[in-house]
Order: sequence, then C-alpha cells, then structure tokens
Amino acid sequence: MKNIPEVKLGIIAVSRDCFPIGLSIARRENIVKAYDGDIYECKVTVENEKDMIAAVDDVRKAGVNALVVFLGNFGPETPETLIAKRFHGPCMFVAAAEGDGDLVDGRGDAYCGMLNCSYNLGMRKIKAYIPEYPVGTAEDIAAMIKDFIPVARGILGLKDLKIITFGPRPQDFFACNAPIKGLYELGVEIEENSELDLLVSFKAHANDPRIQEVCDDMAKELGVTGNAYPEMLPRMAQFELTLLDWAEAHKGARKYVAFADKCWPAFPEQFGFEPCYVNSRLASRGIPVSCEVDIYGALSEYIGACVSEDAVTLLDINNSVPASMWEASIKGKFDYALTDTFMGFHCGNTPACKMCADRAIKYQLIQHRLLEPEGSDPDFTRGTLEGDIAAGDITFYRLQCDSEGVLRSYIAEGEVLPVETNSFGGRGVFAIPEMGRFYRHVLIQKRFPHHGAVAFGHYGKALFEIFKFMGVADIAYNQPKGVLYPTENPFA
Repeated sequence: MKNIPEVKLGIIAVSRDCFPIGLSIARRENIVKAYDGDIYECKVTVENEKDMIAAVDDVRKAGVNALVVFLGNFGPETPETLIAKRFHGPCMFVAAAEGDGDLVDGRGDAYCGMLNCSYNLGMRKIKAYIPEYPVGTAEDIAAMIKDFIPVARGILGLKDLKIITFGPRPQDFFACNAPIKGLYELGVEIEENSELDLLVSFKAHANDPRIQEVCDDMAKELGVTGNAYPEMLPRMAQFELTLLDWAEAHKGARKYVAFADKCWPAFPEQFGFEPCYVNSRLASRGIPVSCEVDIYGALSEYIGACVSEDAVTLLDINNSVPASMWEASIKGKFDYALTDTFMGFHCGNTPACKMCADRAIKYQLIQHRLLEPEGSDPDFTRGTLEGDIAAGDITFYRLQCDSEGVLRSYIAEGEVLPVETNSFGGRGVFAIPEMGRFYRHVLIQKRFPHHGAVAFGHYGKALFEIFKFMGVADIAYNQPKGVLYPTENPFA
C-alpha cells in the first residue's frame, strides 16, 4: 500500500493564562504515556499567539502531518484555533476531563473551554475533527487519537490525490457521468485523457524488459488453477507497467493517484484482453482503478483504501438473491431476511486476496456475448478475475456528486456471507441489515448509481467522520427497523 499517506502524529497542549500552565503540561505528558504508538510531543505549551507560531513551527520541523490540539485547561480561544489555520493539516481538538482530586488549583474547566473553542473555529471557518465526546482522561484521549488516525489518513490522501481518467465515459452509463465540480470542492485534482492516449502508451511498452518479472508475479499470485490463460500474461503485464508508468509520469504536484478507465466496448478488441485482473492488482497496492470511467467510484475506493490500509473494490449493487438460494443457504443460518440480501458483482476487478481460493482468470461473459460471434471460443474478452468473494465483514459506501453538483454519500456496514453464488464474474452474496428499505429510500430515492465501493471490514465510523469533515451534508445510512426514512410511507 504505497499510494496512501503515512500519518505522523503530533500533540500540542494549550493553556489559558489565568489557569495553571502546569496542569496542561502534566495532562499532555500523561496522554503521551497512555498512547500506544508514535506521537511527537511538542514541548511548547500555547498561551498566546507567539507561542502558537513557535509550536506549529516545532511540529512542522518534526515532520508532523496530523495534529492533536489538547485543551489541558480552559484554553485560549484565538491562539488554539489559529494552530489549525497555520498548521495546514488535519487537526483534532480534545479536552481534559477533571481528575478526582483537587478541584481548586487542579480544576481546568476544559469542558467549558471546548465550547468556546468550537465557537471560534466556526467564526474563522476552520475545519477540525472533534470526536463524538471530546472530553476525557489520558486513556480516553489516547483511544480518540487511535480513531483519528484513519480519518487523518483519508484527509491527507484527498489533499494530495489526482484522479487520472481514460475516457470518454461510456454511453448509457450516465451514472458514471457525474459533474467533476465536486472534486475541486474537495481539493482533488483530475486529469482526463483519451483511450487512444492509453493505447499509444501501451504499444510503446511492447518488449519492455520488466514484463517477464511482472508475469512471474502474476503466475505466483494466480497459482496453477487460477492461471487459465498463461499466454495472456505478457499482454496484461505490459498493461500494468503502462498504468504504473503513466501514474508516475503524470502525478505532477500530487503524491497519490487513482484511475478511472474505460474498459469496453473498444478496449478488449484493441488491447487484446480485458483489463479487470490488472485493475485488481493495482487496487491491492492502494491504487484503485475504477471501471467504466467511474470517477466518483475511484474517489470512493481511494478513501476506503486510506481508511482501511487494505485493498478495496468497486461492485455493482447488482441483482437480488433468488428466494430458493435464500431458503437453502441463508434462512435459519443467518439472521437476515431475503430483502436484507443482494449480490454484489463486477466483471473481475476484485483483488485476489479478497476472493475464495477457486478464483481464476476467465473471459468476460457479457462482453463475449456482445463482441464475439456466437459459439466462438473466447479470445480478446479474457482477462477477468472471477470467483466468489471471500466471506467477512464489509462496508458498502459511496461519495457522489449529483446532477445539481451537490456532494452526497452513503455508508452501510454488513458482511459477505459464506454462500456459493453459482454465478459468473467477481461476485458475492452480501447482507446488510434493512437493505431493502435502504435500497428504496436512499439508493433509489437519492439517485445514487449502481456502483458502490467496498472496504473489507467495518469502517463506517471513520468514513462518516471524513465525509463530515469534507463538508458533505447528506451522509445517508441504513436506518434500523422502526426508524423511518423521510420518504418512507408510515402506512405501508
């Protein structure tokens, strides 16, 4: 995962000048002792604006890129909020709970100070991360810092992300044609290219001396049973090198990249294979490559990679689970109604490390129907990585710019069930509590596209905080039973 930021934490304590500065210092030291990880402790305790400048300069010199601002007592509103303005990185604001001892000279009133801190941040329009309950003991705040790390990683990643596309975006996939205005609002850069540019670069990589090494790595990953078309590996390796070289040459002033590529109908015939397996390999390294030039799909995947520090994928919220399959494999074994389940699918872009052992390179059935004569052997439509997705916890989510240019999002935690799909592509039986209602009153009602990003684990808490930090006002989730959506009919 070389394409995501490394968070380097620092902590600065603040102190109002009419409160004992020693209180903030001692409480800061206790947090550092309680924290199980690396954190740079700034020894400048901020009481005024000159202290603020010295403290921020100190953490910058130490290489800190994510900061904890700790109100050890009431705290000075102006200097403490200017820390976040001057630092230019994600800042978390937390405050000290009172101890059980001296409530005269040992009382800091940070609970009160946090209110004024928030007020001042709002007046200055400064974004900051404030936990759900931002007041605590040293041990409490150490736990809050752990929660802050994936949020900070996502914010840092977006700040330095460039999405590279090879289009144009496909006809009749208007869900993938969302306005890019939202990217600029988030601070994400975009470079849009032609599919022809990609083909020219691909041809220039013919006979690249690195191809054999990549082929060997692919063969090792696929194993004997998964490597169904070994003669195709050189072409796919050539394409992998093309994308990696393009990323390096075109990231420009940004540090991180994600791709949104066109993969049909012209691609397989002109390149001689389907790109899905190569896309999966890049995703496993933290470089998402979304299908069908889905720019916001790539953006969503990248956020998930930053949060989870793991491979992610992009899937269609594809088809309902047959009632017969639910009766035979789910009912009575798992606590899910039929409408809680659905099949997630895509042609074959899910990384091998997230699939069952029987995954293998195959041909793309839908494109084979469309592009190759009936009854012919699959040829250039090969290159998908097909099989069942491995069972385990997942988070299904998406950040999207709607047709009005407004950023919207959804998050739903669930799992992939250990149920054989007996289908094609990269697929799995997904279960999300109250999915049927969520499908109708969020996905359909708010006009989200059929693509959703998948992180492998439960990461809703961090994703929610990132979307909130980025100013996304509409963050939808699957409402529990008994809690109605605004558009849900109470008489139904």
